[in-house]
Amino acid sequence: MRTRRERNPATQMVIGLFVIGLGMLFLLDNLGWLDLDLRVHILPTILIGAGILKVLQTRTQSGIVIGGVLIAGGSLIMLKELGWIDIGWRTLWPLLLIGAGVAVVVKSMANRSALEQPHAGPLDKPDADVVLNYTAIMGGFKHRITTQDFRGGEITAIMGGCELDLRQASINGEAVLNVFVLCGGIGIKVPVDWTVVFDGTPIMGGFDEKTVPPTGPGSGKRLIVRGYVIMGGMEVRN
Repeated sequence: MRTRRERNPATQMVIGLFVIGLGMLFLLDNLGWLDLDLRVHILPTILIGAGILKVLQTRTQSGIVIGGVLIAGGSLIMLKELGWIDIGWRTLWPLLLIGAGVAVVVKSMANRSALEQPHAGPLDKPDADVVLNYTAIMGGFKHRITTQDFRGGEITAIMGGCELDLRQASINGEAVLNVFVLCGGIGIKVPVDWTVVFDGTPIMGGFDEKTVPPTGPGSGKRLIVRGYVIMGGMEVRN
Protein backbone atom coordinates (compact mmCIF):
# COMPACT_ATOMS: atom_id res chain seq x y z
CA MET A 1 0.00 0.00 0.00
CA ARG A 2 1.26 3.48 -0.78
CA THR A 3 2.21 5.51 2.24
CA ARG A 4 0.56 8.84 2.82
CA ARG A 5 2.86 11.82 2.33
CA GLU A 6 2.70 14.63 4.85
CA ARG A 7 1.82 18.11 3.73
CA ASN A 8 4.78 20.41 3.11
CA PRO A 9 5.17 22.58 6.25
CA ALA A 10 6.81 25.32 4.16
CA THR A 11 3.57 25.69 2.23
CA GLN A 12 1.57 26.08 5.44
CA MET A 13 4.02 28.73 6.62
CA VAL A 14 3.57 30.68 3.38
CA ILE A 15 -0.22 30.57 3.80
CA GLY A 16 0.05 31.82 7.37
CA LEU A 17 2.47 34.62 6.51
CA PHE A 18 0.37 35.64 3.50
CA VAL A 19 -2.80 35.86 5.60
CA ILE A 20 -0.96 37.77 8.35
CA GLY A 21 0.50 40.21 5.82
CA LEU A 22 -2.86 40.75 4.14
CA GLY A 23 -4.51 41.31 7.51
CA MET A 24 -1.84 43.83 8.48
CA LEU A 25 -2.40 45.77 5.24
CA PHE A 26 -6.15 45.90 5.91
CA LEU A 27 -5.53 47.03 9.51
CA LEU A 28 -3.04 49.75 8.58
CA ASP A 29 -5.36 50.99 5.84
CA ASN A 30 -8.32 51.12 8.24
CA LEU A 31 -6.20 52.99 10.81
CA GLY A 32 -5.25 55.55 8.17
CA TRP A 33 -1.53 54.77 8.36
CA LEU A 34 -1.50 53.60 4.74
CA ASP A 35 -3.43 54.84 1.76
CA LEU A 36 -4.15 51.74 -0.25
CA ASP A 37 -6.68 51.35 -3.01
CA LEU A 38 -7.69 47.80 -2.19
CA ARG A 39 -9.74 47.58 -5.37
CA VAL A 40 -6.47 48.00 -7.28
CA HIS A 41 -4.03 46.12 -5.08
CA ILE A 42 -6.10 43.09 -4.06
CA LEU A 43 -5.98 41.40 -7.49
CA PRO A 44 -2.18 41.43 -7.94
CA THR A 45 -1.75 40.40 -4.31
CA ILE A 46 -3.99 37.37 -4.84
CA LEU A 47 -2.15 36.46 -8.07
CA ILE A 48 1.25 36.65 -6.38
CA GLY A 49 0.10 34.62 -3.38
CA ALA A 50 -1.57 32.01 -5.59
CA GLY A 51 1.57 31.74 -7.73
CA ILE A 52 3.76 31.12 -4.68
CA LEU A 53 1.39 28.41 -3.45
CA LYS A 54 1.36 26.77 -6.87
CA VAL A 55 5.16 26.67 -7.07
CA LEU A 56 5.40 25.13 -3.60
CA GLN A 57 2.66 22.58 -4.32
CA THR A 58 3.51 21.35 -7.80
CA ARG A 59 5.67 18.39 -8.73
CA THR A 60 5.78 19.13 -12.45
CA GLN A 61 7.70 21.57 -14.65
CA SER A 62 4.51 22.95 -16.17
CA GLY A 63 3.18 23.65 -12.68
CA ILE A 64 6.29 25.65 -11.84
CA VAL A 65 5.85 27.65 -15.06
CA ILE A 66 2.18 28.33 -14.26
CA GLY A 67 3.11 29.50 -10.76
CA GLY A 68 5.85 31.70 -12.19
CA VAL A 69 3.41 33.24 -14.68
CA LEU A 70 0.97 34.07 -11.86
CA ILE A 71 3.76 35.65 -9.79
CA ALA A 72 5.09 37.61 -12.77
CA GLY A 73 1.62 38.75 -13.83
CA GLY A 74 0.70 39.89 -10.34
CA SER A 75 4.02 41.67 -9.93
CA LEU A 76 3.66 43.50 -13.25
CA ILE A 77 0.11 44.62 -12.41
CA MET A 78 1.23 45.76 -8.96
CA LEU A 79 4.21 47.72 -10.32
CA LYS A 80 2.01 49.28 -13.02
CA GLU A 81 -0.64 50.43 -10.56
CA LEU A 82 2.06 51.82 -8.24
CA GLY A 83 3.44 53.82 -11.16
CA TRP A 84 6.88 52.19 -10.96
CA ILE A 85 6.75 50.91 -14.54
CA ASP A 86 5.11 52.43 -17.57
CA ILE A 87 3.34 49.64 -19.40
CA GLY A 88 -0.11 49.69 -20.92
CA TRP A 89 -2.78 47.03 -20.67
CA ARG A 90 -2.50 46.49 -24.41
CA THR A 91 1.05 45.26 -23.77
CA LEU A 92 0.46 43.54 -20.43
CA TRP A 93 -2.34 41.18 -21.47
CA PRO A 94 -0.42 39.71 -24.43
CA LEU A 95 2.52 39.06 -22.11
CA LEU A 96 0.28 37.13 -19.75
CA LEU A 97 -1.15 35.12 -22.65
CA ILE A 98 2.38 34.33 -23.84
CA GLY A 99 3.23 33.07 -20.36
CA ALA A 100 0.15 30.82 -20.34
CA GLY A 101 1.18 29.48 -23.76
CA VAL A 102 4.68 28.74 -22.49
CA ALA A 103 3.17 26.69 -19.66
CA VAL A 104 1.15 24.65 -22.16
CA VAL A 105 4.22 24.05 -24.35
CA VAL A 106 6.34 22.96 -21.36
CA LYS A 107 3.62 20.54 -20.28
CA SER A 108 3.33 19.12 -23.80
CA MET A 109 7.09 18.61 -24.04
CA ALA A 110 7.21 16.91 -20.63
CA ASN A 111 4.40 14.51 -21.59
CA ARG A 112 6.07 13.73 -24.92
CA SER A 113 9.39 13.07 -23.22
CA ALA A 114 7.73 10.65 -20.79
CA LEU A 115 6.15 8.73 -23.65
CA GLU A 116 9.34 8.56 -25.72
CA GLN A 117 11.80 7.18 -23.19
CA PRO A 118 14.45 5.05 -24.95
CA HIS A 119 13.69 2.04 -22.78
CA ALA A 120 9.94 2.24 -23.35
CA GLY A 121 8.69 0.02 -26.11
CA PRO A 122 5.22 0.00 -27.66
CA LEU A 123 3.93 -2.31 -24.95
CA ASP A 124 5.40 -0.62 -21.88
CA LYS A 125 4.69 3.05 -22.45
CA PRO A 126 3.08 4.60 -19.35
CA ASP A 127 -0.69 4.96 -19.29
CA ALA A 128 -1.51 8.68 -19.17
CA ASP A 129 -4.59 7.91 -17.06
CA VAL A 130 -2.57 6.28 -14.28
CA VAL A 131 -0.96 9.57 -13.20
CA LEU A 132 -2.81 12.69 -14.32
CA ASN A 133 -1.39 16.07 -15.27
CA TYR A 134 -4.26 18.27 -16.45
CA THR A 135 -4.37 22.04 -16.84
CA ALA A 136 -7.43 24.15 -17.71
CA ILE A 137 -6.84 27.88 -18.23
CA MET A 138 -9.89 29.92 -19.26
CA GLY A 139 -11.44 26.73 -20.59
CA GLY A 140 -12.62 23.33 -19.52
CA PHE A 141 -12.50 19.62 -20.18
CA LYS A 142 -14.35 16.42 -19.32
CA HIS A 143 -12.58 13.07 -19.07
CA ARG A 144 -13.47 9.53 -18.04
CA ILE A 145 -10.76 7.43 -16.38
CA THR A 146 -10.98 3.63 -16.58
CA THR A 147 -7.50 2.54 -15.47
CA GLN A 148 -7.44 -0.10 -12.72
CA ASP A 149 -4.25 1.32 -11.18
CA PHE A 150 -5.08 4.98 -10.64
CA ARG A 151 -2.29 6.73 -8.72
CA GLY A 152 -3.48 10.33 -8.59
CA GLY A 153 -1.61 13.21 -10.19
CA GLU A 154 -2.16 16.94 -10.55
CA ILE A 155 -5.06 19.09 -11.80
CA THR A 156 -4.88 22.87 -12.28
CA ALA A 157 -7.95 24.98 -13.09
CA ILE A 158 -7.47 28.74 -13.52
CA MET A 159 -10.62 30.57 -14.61
CA GLY A 160 -11.68 27.25 -16.06
CA GLY A 161 -13.24 23.95 -15.12
CA CYS A 162 -12.57 20.23 -15.03
CA GLU A 163 -14.96 17.29 -14.76
CA LEU A 164 -13.35 13.94 -14.01
CA ASP A 165 -15.27 10.64 -13.99
CA LEU A 166 -13.41 7.94 -12.02
CA ARG A 167 -16.38 5.63 -11.42
CA GLN A 168 -14.93 2.90 -13.68
CA ALA A 169 -11.41 3.22 -12.26
CA SER A 170 -9.77 1.46 -9.33
CA ILE A 171 -7.01 2.15 -6.79
CA ASN A 172 -4.44 -0.22 -5.36
CA GLY A 173 -4.32 1.21 -1.85
CA GLU A 174 -4.06 5.00 -1.81
CA ALA A 175 -3.86 7.67 -4.49
CA VAL A 176 -2.97 11.33 -3.96
CA LEU A 177 -4.53 13.94 -6.25
CA ASN A 178 -3.05 17.44 -6.01
CA VAL A 179 -5.50 20.17 -7.08
CA PHE A 180 -5.10 23.89 -7.61
CA VAL A 181 -8.19 25.98 -8.33
CA LEU A 182 -8.12 29.74 -8.93
CA CYS A 183 -11.46 31.33 -9.90
CA GLY A 184 -12.56 28.01 -11.36
CA GLY A 185 -14.06 24.67 -10.46
CA ILE A 186 -13.34 20.95 -10.36
CA GLY A 187 -15.91 18.16 -10.19
CA ILE A 188 -14.91 14.55 -9.55
CA LYS A 189 -17.06 11.41 -9.56
CA VAL A 190 -15.66 8.42 -7.67
CA PRO A 191 -16.74 4.76 -7.16
CA VAL A 192 -18.87 3.91 -4.13
CA ASP A 193 -16.13 1.75 -2.60
CA TRP A 194 -13.63 4.63 -2.38
CA THR A 195 -13.02 6.68 0.74
CA VAL A 196 -12.31 10.35 -0.05
CA VAL A 197 -10.08 12.37 2.27
CA PHE A 198 -9.75 16.12 1.66
CA ASP A 199 -6.43 17.39 2.98
CA GLY A 200 -6.48 20.80 1.33
CA THR A 201 -7.16 24.45 2.13
CA PRO A 202 -10.09 26.46 0.73
CA ILE A 203 -9.22 30.18 0.53
CA MET A 204 -12.33 32.23 -0.19
CA GLY A 205 -13.57 29.07 -1.85
CA GLY A 206 -15.27 25.82 -0.96
CA PHE A 207 -14.90 22.04 -1.01
CA ASP A 208 -18.07 19.94 -1.08
CA GLU A 209 -17.98 16.19 -0.53
CA LYS A 210 -21.18 14.34 -1.45
CA THR A 211 -19.90 10.76 -1.41
CA VAL A 212 -21.67 7.88 0.27
CA PRO A 213 -19.51 6.18 2.96
CA PRO A 214 -18.53 2.64 1.88
CA THR A 215 -20.64 -0.06 3.54
CA GLY A 216 -19.51 -3.50 4.63
CA PRO A 217 -15.84 -4.55 4.85
CA GLY A 218 -13.50 -1.71 3.95
CA SER A 219 -11.88 -1.99 0.53
CA GLY A 220 -8.83 0.03 1.61
CA LYS A 221 -9.16 2.28 -1.44
CA ARG A 222 -8.56 5.90 -0.50
CA LEU A 223 -8.38 9.00 -2.65
CA ILE A 224 -6.53 11.81 -0.87
CA VAL A 225 -7.26 15.22 -2.36
CA ARG A 226 -4.69 17.88 -1.53
CA GLY A 227 -4.19 21.42 -2.65
CA TYR A 228 -5.88 24.80 -2.70
CA VAL A 229 -9.26 26.10 -3.78
CA ILE A 230 -8.92 29.88 -4.15
CA MET A 231 -12.09 31.84 -4.96
CA GLY A 232 -13.50 28.74 -6.60
CA GLY A 233 -15.15 25.45 -5.82
CA MET A 234 -14.56 21.73 -5.82
CA GLU A 235 -17.05 18.89 -5.53
CA VAL A 236 -16.48 15.15 -5.10
CA ARG A 237 -19.45 12.80 -5.36
CA ASN A 238 -20.48 9.28 -6.36
